[in-house]
Amino acid sequence: MPSISREEETGVQYSYTEVSTFQISEGNTRTMSPEPVKSGRIFMAAVAANLSAFVVGTTLGWTSPIGPKLKSEDTSDSPLSRPITSDEDAWISSLIAVGALVAPFVAGPMADRIGRKWVLLSSSLFFVLAFGLNMVASEVWILYMSRLIQGFGVGFVMTVQPMYVGEISTDNVRGATGSLMQLFIVGGILYVYAIGPYVSYQALQWCCIVVPVVFDLVFYMMPESPYFFAGKGRKSEALKSLQFLRGQSAEGVHDEMAEIQANVEEAMASKGTVMDLFKNAGNRRALFICAGLISFQQLSGINVVLFNSQSIFTSAKTGLDPAIATIIIGCVQVGSSALTPLVADRLGRKVMLLTSSSVMSIGLAALGAFFYMQLVKGDISSVVWMPVPALIIYNIVYCTGFGPLPWAVLGEMFPANIKSVASSVVASTCWTLGFLVTFFYPSLDALGSYYAFWLFAVCMVVAFFFVLFVVMETKGLSLQQIQDRLNGKRN
Repeated sequence: MPSISREEETGVQYSYTEVSTFQISEGNTRTMSPEPVKSGRIFMAAVAANLSAFVVGTTLGWTSPIGPKLKSEDTSDSPLSRPITSDEDAWISSLIAVGALVAPFVAGPMADRIGRKWVLLSSSLFFVLAFGLNMVASEVWILYMSRLIQGFGVGFVMTVQPMYVGEISTDNVRGATGSLMQLFIVGGILYVYAIGPYVSYQALQWCCIVVPVVFDLVFYMMPESPYFFAGKGRKSEALKSLQFLRGQSAEGVHDEMAEIQANVEEAMASKGTVMDLFKNAGNRRALFICAGLISFQQLSGINVVLFNSQSIFTSAKTGLDPAIATIIIGCVQVGSSALTPLVADRLGRKVMLLTSSSVMSIGLAALGAFFYMQLVKGDISSVVWMPVPALIIYNIVYCTGFGPLPWAVLGEMFPANIKSVASSVVASTCWTLGFLVTFFYPSLDALGSYYAFWLFAVCMVVAFFFVLFVVMETKGLSLQQIQDRLNGKRN
């Protein structure tokens, strides 16, 4: 940056250096305070992006209040002329995962081509179309198609949203912003849990279809990721985006912009492919960590709980209205998810994941024991209280650990040239397992619900040791420092 000379005015020479220090020739030195980053701007953009996660939540929670309506012999509040069978129920629950596992391979390349922002905005088209189909679904196959289309939208969001939020955030708030996804997903779930049992089938579709429209209107006003602009050589647009996100002048973001540009240019020197995930040791380790965390997230049985909350409470015969019990669980999810952004960058990802996996295994084991006692003893009056607190504890630690943190870690583990490919692979892994778990749960449930919950508990015990010995702590590290650690460099 050029020096600023004022000799002709004062007779004293001033020079402005890169570290924002004014040096005076008589020997006095005054250092200007750097411009503070306005973190509120980052959180504003992250919240706007996470409205898409709220939409995802409405699709995930949709089956809980709608399932009983579709299964009921009274079809007055069902779009169908007959009750659905157990097999049809399994397909309605699980087909969303099929769409979500295919979509990332489209969303990832699109995010590199047209930008993270526009891919997220386009996801709303799938959701609006799907809820529209629900309104006219006179046959079961139309509901199948709707759930498949919803899955495409979910896949778009779950692939690209972590990329966008990870790239707009500073190192000290990335854990908090990355954790917002889970908060908004459970917010969307609670939205349908609270409304669904008390309104008609058609009214719920209208309540859901408005949410993606609101998301598009709000998120349209937010900037594109500066990393995307830098990767496309659009340096002036990258600078404007970073200025908006940091609330600083061009001089204030100069150093960070230079670092982003250097990192992107280095990463983009060789365009990443799927094979590059396996050729580079750092990428292999990152993929193993992220795919492992996402796999254990699904093997915790969370989708079974989300999709079948009312049915689970009906089977448990707790004496509490299943709709009310489900709303309580939804409120617990929202409350506990709200804590995660506050503590993720203080406690660290690893501590929270270890706590989550250990306590979830206990909650699942307790729930399995309850259903086993119900089957063997018949009289469960002494433990009729158990399912509600067990599921509350399970949901609290899920929403503060294995719910949000695998996606937060995914957003910061990969270099720019391979990030979209890696996100596609990991997101598809997530939904492949999601489909298998939700599709085969009814079969396990028919044998005895305790089989399913004990199996999920064992998976979370394995997850504990995976986190303990494999997962790397990323708290407080820059994206470049994370890459250095993955590749065995310690600075």
